Amino acid sequence: MKEIIVEEKHIYIYGEGSASAPLVITNTFQGDGSSVYSALCSMTDKKVNLAVISDVNWDDEMSPWECPPLNKNVSPCTGGADKYLTKLTDSIIPAIKKELGAEPEYMVIAGYSLAGLFAIYSLYKTDIFSRAVSASGSMWFPDFIEYTRKNEFCRKPDKVYFSLGDKEAHTRNALLGTVEDRTNEIYGHYKDEGIDTVFEMNPGNHFRDADIRLAKGIAWIL
Repeated sequence: MKEIIVEEKHIYIYGEGSASAPLVITNTFQGDGSSVYSALCSMTDKKVNLAVISDVNWDDEMSPWECPPLNKNVSPCTGGADKYLTKLTDSIIPAIKKELGAEPEYMVIAGYSLAGLFAIYSLYKTDIFSRAVSASGSMWFPDFIEYTRKNEFCRKPDKVYFSLGDKEAHTRNALLGTVEDRTNEIYGHYKDEGIDTVFEMNPGNHFRDADIRLAKGIAWIL
């Protein structure tokens, strides 16, 4: 594992094989992602480089636009995804490629929860990712399903992976309760567009086996 710091983010790079192997970018608010990489290695023997970007300002940098707090105990989303995506494409990913010393075969954007929403959103804003993983992605986000209907990809993705826990829609919060229906609708739309896509259900609620769920998505996308 290599560690670099770019744009005030700690970035942890994993990979034992080729420097030109597929590069998977994933965003997280804390941790080094070692458990995701460990789980991934137990699921596939394909060569891959995984870059885990930590210290992400979660409610700002992973949200495409503003969203009020879901309850009084959480922060509002402040819509900084576009600004962060510019940092990602202009500064962070070039630094990762420089560290690897090679151009990757292709690039994947992967994420869990709001970072799963960001992964799908990024397909409409940049053409550098050819595949995306949204594990327990926040497809409940207000107006996002309408956004996917009205906008075109910058580059039609080769593969897109969706997953949820089978208890995620069972919540008192009306907005969060839409997550399964909305994920299924976006998945169906992509399937109709001829994209190689899957929507996988896992046992449990939103917080169960997060690292394993993310690794499952990455293994499928490879």
